[in-house]
Amino acid sequence: MYDFNQKPELNITPLVDIMLVLLAILMVTAPVIEFEEPINLPKGSKSKQVEQNQKINIYITKDKIITVNKNKYQFKNFPDSFVLFTKDKNKETPVHIRAEKTLMYNDIVFVLKSVKEAGFYKVALVTDG
Repeated sequence: MYDFNQKPELNITPLVDIMLVLLAILMVTAPVIEFEEPINLPKGSKSKQVEQNQKINIYITKDKIITVNKNKYQFKNFPDSFVLFTKDKNKETPVHIRAEKTLMYNDIVFVLKSVKEAGFYKVALVTDG
């Protein structure tokens, strides 16, 4: 005979296991999925042309070779070379400086000072972390 006073216990362990597996799959696949939706943007005003400000990337290697937008310069000649490189550039152009961590602090400050003396004020030191 049945005892109606007993309450049935639900075993939710398999349900939790399945949900955790689905969550792990979702977490792995979600960053890979890219959605592209074609949209029609409104036409802008043709009376004012927006100028393209390209950033200037400066890379300093451990051998003190400075690369500015794929142009290589020697460390001691950098201030004059940078002034010649940027004579026709807008001074509001952002400048990003990257350097290897084995360099001395004074070497990076020398490049930073040279960029500031050339008239650029939007200068950033970029790190990997």
